[in-house]
Amino acid sequence: MRTAFAAFAAALLVARGAFADADCRPVAPPKDQAYPGAMQLRVDATDLDHRVYHVHEALPVAGGKALVLLYPEWLPGTHAPWGRNRINKLAGLVVKANGAPLAWNRDPCNVFAFRVQPPAGTTTVDVDFDYLSGDSGQAGAGASHEVSQELLVLEWSALVLYPAGYYASRIEVEPSVKLPDGWESATALDTAPDNGFRRTTLETLVDSPLFAGRYAKKWDLDAGAPVPVHLDAFADRPDLLENKDLDKHIELHRALVQQAYKLFGAKHYAHYDFLLTVSDNISKGGLEHHQSSENQTGTDYFTGWDKAMAMRDLLPHEYTHSWNGKFRRPQDLWTANFNQPMGDSLLWVYEGQTQYWGKVLATRSGLWSKEEALDALAATAAVFENRPGRQWRNLQDTAYDEIVAPRFQPQSWTTWRRSQDYYDEGVLLWLDVDTLIREQSQGQRSLDDFAHAFFGIDDGSTTPKTYGFDDVVRALNTVQPYDWAGFLRTRLDSLGRDPLDGITRGGYRLVYNDTPGKYLESAEKLYEYTDAVYSLGISLNKSGKVLGVMWNSLAFEAGFSPGAQIEAVNGMAYDTDRLKGAIKASPQTAAPIELIVKDQDHFRVVQLDYHGGLRYPHLERVDGTPARLDDILAAK
Repeated sequence: MRTAFAAFAAALLVARGAFADADCRPVAPPKDQAYPGAMQLRVDATDLDHRVYHVHEALPVAGGKALVLLYPEWLPGTHAPWGRNRINKLAGLVVKANGAPLAWNRDPCNVFAFRVQPPAGTTTVDVDFDYLSGDSGQAGAGASHEVSQELLVLEWSALVLYPAGYYASRIEVEPSVKLPDGWESATALDTAPDNGFRRTTLETLVDSPLFAGRYAKKWDLDAGAPVPVHLDAFADRPDLLENKDLDKHIELHRALVQQAYKLFGAKHYAHYDFLLTVSDNISKGGLEHHQSSENQTGTDYFTGWDKAMAMRDLLPHEYTHSWNGKFRRPQDLWTANFNQPMGDSLLWVYEGQTQYWGKVLATRSGLWSKEEALDALAATAAVFENRPGRQWRNLQDTAYDEIVAPRFQPQSWTTWRRSQDYYDEGVLLWLDVDTLIREQSQGQRSLDDFAHAFFGIDDGSTTPKTYGFDDVVRALNTVQPYDWAGFLRTRLDSLGRDPLDGITRGGYRLVYNDTPGKYLESAEKLYEYTDAVYSLGISLNKSGKVLGVMWNSLAFEAGFSPGAQIEAVNGMAYDTDRLKGAIKASPQTAAPIELIVKDQDHFRVVQLDYHGGLRYPHLERVDGTPARLDDILAAK
């Protein structure tokens, strides 16, 4: 074995010598031309102990012609070079032709490009590598948990090297996956009789992740419809897919589908799958796709229904992306392959309006009650009413945050720096638009009409249709004539402008009291943190570690920074209730709140002279004004 490997290594070293002095050479740009033949892609996902995917590819080639293989860098839905967080997990790369090893050379100017020179007469190049998925023992920013002993999330973008020079839509692939015995799976890919998948394009493949696991359930969300919609759930344990009100909760997901159809008036998929993990062993989050969505939640999604309320707009958000983001797509976010840089200038539409519709559809479908939705909007409104960073950095500039400050990197001082604010300040922007349309039209039209006209065209088409700023303005003017260009640019480009016009025009005002609303109460339990932002100016985890500090707040002035540890409150060991109790009692006491704080190796006593009590945001109805926000949230 050692002798064979040494000979193999020596052959590679000799062959690599031809590349040693190579200069940087441009990688062929993608062209709208058919790739000759179909790639075969085989993934072995059975190595659960090591959490490693083993990949084999067979690529048709023209012998003697240099081949450049690309590892996906810019991924749809991430709006950023997300592949930079994954390429370090590619290992064991071996390239062969006719069973003999071929040298590969990473391009010195493009680390996502691997150059190979097949010998004359070669018709197929075989590529093997391993993808070292993150696991619970992996530390550091961007560590991902994709595989456990019970379930897995498989994203094809992490498991493919593909030929440069072609549109992703023109490269055909024949994919298959080997799963552990007895596991079930779900994906938007069409299955083939041999338990693989039908030939598809690389574009569709990357847009069609696969979820699999030991414990699974599938629900039909639109029974008998010609265009099927399913909820495919995978869990750590079978009991996590049950509860006494499960039928009622599934009906709410069915209502989500119908409310989306009423909003958009068309569908742009042949079938749709909500892929859902109910697990504490898989990374949390969501990612949109055209005919499916990745929805990765904790174990409370069904069994802790009330506790998990704060995340029940996740599925509505990702579902909305089938229309906004996948079908209608900002023109600078459309690229011909996965190694062309994207532009993020319109993320306040792509993500901001999707975030808005996600909250509206969650409420219209009953996944949220009206009270829960109002509490969620209050939480969003309070963030931006109190965000100091809005004084120096406008909303438009935050659209570039996925590139400037990618979400997989550590985040701190977000109140001053801002971070992906195009999502939630985008909610307030589009609420402003919606209520203004309703006001200007005397209630005859709304942003629903925009959604129907802009996203609901070409029923049945799955071909992306791009748009720019002027297209958005033109569509708004068709619904309700107004200076929408000036309106939007003012809200996008201004500094420190009041973000609550939509709340006010909706018939409500933002107030604070000492009782957390249902949304924040759920969020605190779900994410295990304590919100004292609008009192002391800090948020903490359950053990008292400071997660965030409001810039220029009382805590800021006292020298708090993220990472500090509160050890004691008024002479007693820290716990959440003790801190909240001290804040609640502060209006009746003259003494300051005394904290013992550990910051790295230093301890100090901090006295916060605060007497304002607990402060949580709520929306309060303004009598005598039109209840436009109520109308927006009402089921259709």
